[in-house]
Amino acid sequence: MPEMPQVQALVDFLDARLVHRVTPDGETLDGGAHVTGVSLGSFAVLKTAVPPLDAIAGAEITGVARFGKYIDLDCDGVHLVFHLARAGWLRWLTNPPARPLRPGKSPVALRLEVDGASDGGVGFELTEAGTKKALAVYVVDDPMDVHGLATLGPEALTLSASDFAGMLAGHRGQIKGLLRDQSIIAGIGNAYSDEILHAAKLSPFAIAAKLPDEEVGRLYTAMHTTLDAAIAASAGKPAAELKDSKRSSMAVHGRTGETCPVCGDTVREVSFADSSLQYCPTCQTGGKPLADRRTSKFLK
Repeated sequence: MPEMPQVQALVDFLDARLVHRVTPDGETLDGGAHVTGVSLGSFAVLKTAVPPLDAIAGAEITGVARFGKYIDLDCDGVHLVFHLARAGWLRWLTNPPARPLRPGKSPVALRLEVDGASDGGVGFELTEAGTKKALAVYVVDDPMDVHGLATLGPEALTLSASDFAGMLAGHRGQIKGLLRDQSIIAGIGNAYSDEILHAAKLSPFAIAAKLPDEEVGRLYTAMHTTLDAAIAASAGKPAAELKDSKRSSMAVHGRTGETCPVCGDTVREVSFADSSLQYCPTCQTGGKPLADRRTSKFLK
């Protein structure tokens, strides 16, 4: 799943091609690219009915913004908002599509075609792999009309240390869940919560409200350093390279059975019904593997 660093990189990528356009000679172009067509490859992906999808046809793209893990394209005041979910991605198009989209016949959920992209591209497609479909697209007059976006908590990197400590003090659940809860902190998902907890040397099952001040401070610092590094690593990369960039930068997430780069222990995994987490026992749990997938107890 793309998380805040990769979503921000996608926003920057689209902004440079669709809004703040510059020619290869460095000349700034006036205005944004225009939408020449928009079509669905999956009717289920569109979660709104009013305005209709074709309300953005012919519109100038005047802005691209990020809210948590949502991307918002401002099309002359009508907003195309999308969330890539776990298996979604954005594929930039440099050649005209060979044929119209046929719903249900490909992994393409939506195609947006444009005229005037700064690199000669013709638009982008939103794709989704697998059978569990969660990618969501909204056409709205105001981004805040999207419920999931309107209920987002503050962005992770905008939180002050004192506000962060206050959030933890009032949360009696596990710290892993708090970091992933978009209504509490926006932008962090399964992967970067693993990485932040590893950097902070904390168990994913530690109870947020019970963390001593020193550990709260360590977690706050780890959140900033981990996300800042990921943003820097993603910056300037084309959309096609962002997935591999994310994977290559991970210390523990997605590395079950591999060697922890900090201490040399073996990275372990805890599996749940629809997800898993990775951690290092030596770095995070006093050398003891976590007992099972739904409790914070340790194996004896």
